[in-house]
Amino acid sequence: MREGMVLREAGTGASDAGTGMRIERIETIPIRMPLPRIFRGSNYFMTHRCTILTRVYTDAGVVGECYNGDEDEGQAEIVRIIHDEIAPRLIGQDAFNVEACWKAMLPATQNILRPRILGTSAQACVDSAIWDAVGKALGVSLARLWGGGGDSLPVLCIAGYYEQGKTLDDLGREMQAIAADGFAGCKFKVGGLSPAEDAERVRIAREAAGPGFVLTIDANQGYRTRDAIEFVRLVEEHDITWFEEPVHWRNDRRGMAHLRAVTGMPVAAGQSELSLSACRDLMLDEAIDYCNFDASWGGGPTEWRRVAAVAQAFDVRMAHHEEPQISAQLLASVPNGSFLEMFHPDRDPLFYALVANRSPNEGGRCRVPTGPGWGLELDQDVIRRFVAD
Repeated sequence: MREGMVLREAGTGASDAGTGMRIERIETIPIRMPLPRIFRGSNYFMTHRCTILTRVYTDAGVVGECYNGDEDEGQAEIVRIIHDEIAPRLIGQDAFNVEACWKAMLPATQNILRPRILGTSAQACVDSAIWDAVGKALGVSLARLWGGGGDSLPVLCIAGYYEQGKTLDDLGREMQAIAADGFAGCKFKVGGLSPAEDAERVRIAREAAGPGFVLTIDANQGYRTRDAIEFVRLVEEHDITWFEEPVHWRNDRRGMAHLRAVTGMPVAAGQSELSLSACRDLMLDEAIDYCNFDASWGGGPTEWRRVAAVAQAFDVRMAHHEEPQISAQLLASVPNGSFLEMFHPDRDPLFYALVANRSPNEGGRCRVPTGPGWGLELDQDVIRRFVAD
């Protein structure tokens, strides 16, 4: 796929309200960077870091851009949806009318013959770039634009993967290194072994990192409910902040609600949902304490902020599945935000290479970018080097 794939269209979806800041064209650049080794969760593995850089050009000369997602197999189809289905509906639209733009993209999510996430991911890419254009046009960061005031967030490192040849001693050293690198704690992978074996891994992590280290655990829907409950009872002395996606997806709301009621363990979920209503149902069923809805999978920051408002009404805190280039502004903008998540540089070398103005972690916190829009300064050489074929 060639770099800088661009679509120019006649104004088929133009808004008539005012002059605004009209969308002229949309550009996408798919990126694919190899990882230094294979990273395994409970039922998946990763070999590459993939994403899509989307740019929205406007008649005001403002260019909004953002990169979204970590999809490999679906990357080309998401790009196609943006250009073939979304862009013709947005050319001529007023970028300031974000809600109208978001609604105009909804038909791309309606195709029942393809995975729904492809349409919502395409929508998210464009929605994110539009918001960046709005922030840049107004000269303000999105967290400020949305009413937030926090200048930093506590930051977790996503780690503790199942890796070939990795010993328990290696796991302990990994936790110590994460603490030394300025993280507040770790989101630790479980669910790939028996409850007893995973509990031993958690014990090693806690003992190595010490009592002040935040430890959340993520099974990626790896356990049966009864096994998840057994696991919680084995690790309850290790001060776990939340248990993320503890049970199999087929009946997860009921399973998570049961686990919360029986054990008292706080539960996080939402990343596998694609809409506000699905997250609402998690809250109605009393299945979660933290909602980690993913703006890059679920239709963009416009939908994420709707979820955050509903979560506040249910006294549920917001998180965000990965994507620190987006989640920092989102989490800092809401009163019920929690932890910022980042990968280790080996698991997400793209973030550490691509974001030229990345802030270092200090004292367990990471500063929220203060530049306009997402506040990102992207390294163009990195983009050119890793354009997907």
